[in-house]
Amino acid sequence: MDEKLKPKSRLWVRNRYMLAGDLVWIVVAVLGSFALRLDVGKLPYYFPAILVMLIVALVVKTPIYFMFGLYRRLWAYASVNELKIIAVAVSTASVLTTGVMLVLISIGAVLPGMPRSAFGIDWLLSLVMIGGSRFALRVLAEQSTSPHSAKARKVLIVGAGDAGALIVRELQRNSFLNLVPVGFLDDNKSKQNHQIHGVSVIGLLGDLDKTLQNRLVDEVIIAIPSASGRVVRQVADICRSREVPFRTIPGLTELLGGKVSVNRLREVDISDLLRREPTRIDNKLVGSSLSGKRVLVTGAGGSIGRELCRQVSRWGPSQLVLLGHGENSIFETLLELEDNFPSLSIQPVIADVRDLQRMATIFKGIHPQVVFHAAAHKHVPLMEANVEEAITNNVIGTRNVVQTAADIGVERLVMISTDKAIRPVSIMGATKRVAEMLVLDTAHRIGRPYSVVRFGNVLGSRGSVVPLFKQQIARGGPVTVTHPDMHRYFMTIPEAVHLVLQAAAMGQGGEVFLLNMGKQIRILDLAEDLVRLSGLEPGRDIEIVFTGIRPGEKLSEDLWEEGMHFQQTSHTEIYRAEEDEEVDGKRLRQAVEDLYRLAQQNETETIIQVLDEVIPSAAVRSTPPPDMTTLV
Repeated sequence: MDEKLKPKSRLWVRNRYMLAGDLVWIVVAVLGSFALRLDVGKLPYYFPAILVMLIVALVVKTPIYFMFGLYRRLWAYASVNELKIIAVAVSTASVLTTGVMLVLISIGAVLPGMPRSAFGIDWLLSLVMIGGSRFALRVLAEQSTSPHSAKARKVLIVGAGDAGALIVRELQRNSFLNLVPVGFLDDNKSKQNHQIHGVSVIGLLGDLDKTLQNRLVDEVIIAIPSASGRVVRQVADICRSREVPFRTIPGLTELLGGKVSVNRLREVDISDLLRREPTRIDNKLVGSSLSGKRVLVTGAGGSIGRELCRQVSRWGPSQLVLLGHGENSIFETLLELEDNFPSLSIQPVIADVRDLQRMATIFKGIHPQVVFHAAAHKHVPLMEANVEEAITNNVIGTRNVVQTAADIGVERLVMISTDKAIRPVSIMGATKRVAEMLVLDTAHRIGRPYSVVRFGNVLGSRGSVVPLFKQQIARGGPVTVTHPDMHRYFMTIPEAVHLVLQAAAMGQGGEVFLLNMGKQIRILDLAEDLVRLSGLEPGRDIEIVFTGIRPGEKLSEDLWEEGMHFQQTSHTEIYRAEEDEEVDGKRLRQAVEDLYRLAQQNETETIIQVLDEVIPSAAVRSTPPPDMTTLV
């Protein structure tokens, strides 16, 4: 037998008994409707009508129950949604049965004096019997779960909202997890001393330390998807001081399109400590820009590109094109999206944005309506040592994508940029600034909503500082920090992409959008937090060593040019430049041609000179030559 058919066959065996039971309930409901309506002595007189109604009910109701999927569900896991389906299925079947009976009565096939109220009684009895039999299975399934063992770990749930209630429900139903909820903590005073699924709300969040001191708690679960980094840090610090393990469910932006469950519980990581208050999104605006559209993402295998694909998929594009140079990363992205969005049309394309002819062929064949350009080299020190690659990929690649998009009439294009493009002192920052200028120049020339979204570092992206620190901690240290006063803006990848989609929908053409990155974070503090999250103590278990500022780096980053004014958009976390950046298109296009020629000729010094001349306030020449020993 085909392995794929076995689960379905087993399901049919189980539901075959449900079908047999329903046939019995249909008969009982019809007989009961007459017995409750008439005197027992009159039943023989109505036997022909009873027989006809039995036949009609069996013929009509069973297919209706099939149609509503009453034999395709595992009733041990029934919920309110299943109760609604049962009610609709039974009501539909009863209405059709009543209709057939009334037709038969009108043509004289059934006794004209048959009581009409029997139809209503039959509906009520069917609803009780069909629904009751299924929810009896749910009750039996819950009662049959083996009790928690004496060694079960006692869990305190922080957050008595929907997520906390779902976590408790799953812990109660899955005794094999060996976790027993012993109480909630929640700052909502109206919930105090109340119970949720039999578990009491025993205090406020501020009572955590006292609760851990006075009660036997083996683990704490943070069940607040909307919790800010401050709240998560507060809980983590108290749990660490009491040596109590703690876990969390992901933040709201990480749960987009997902489900809150025990399976989503994970260790608290650095992204949780830096999590901001959840931001709203204009669903109508974003939906109108993505739903039903052909969307193409360049760099779809990268950290930002993959998250863009995840979140774009939620809005139901007619087609999603994953364009990238690395076949393995594109393949991994494809597998993930096919698993989570099986009905979505996804097309993987392996191509290099530096190949203009290839870009033209792809764009003409697919004719995307929306393009997110995330393909770029982004590692600052590496680009200092590979100037030619930075030019061909970041500058020429962007020119090819934007030029091709303009030629075939792409409706909307968004380029992902960086704070390092402001007053650039690095090759990476300078090439991204030229790429920005190419997008803005094209937007002004053709009058389409092509725009730039600029933000700082994202946590956990490939090549970023967080994965490097984690590797160093895993090796036992030391953790290398360039300078004790090094500061950077940080945002989680889901948060950044969440806002990128909102900014993209706002674009009218030629805007530079800036994401509110919050306050700059000291890299030393970031390193110490990561050490502590690993269960170690900085300075005692893991040494932190300062290695000196690397070529192309600044102690802190800027988000806009000095003298440039930004205004808040309709979204509180997104700003845009008040005045469009003036770009001399002819001069820019000539500079890009010169940069391409110089890159082919390996004229590094001249490339740096051209970058400084074409970019306002650039100071790439001030950066010392790269020292290959300090690249990481």
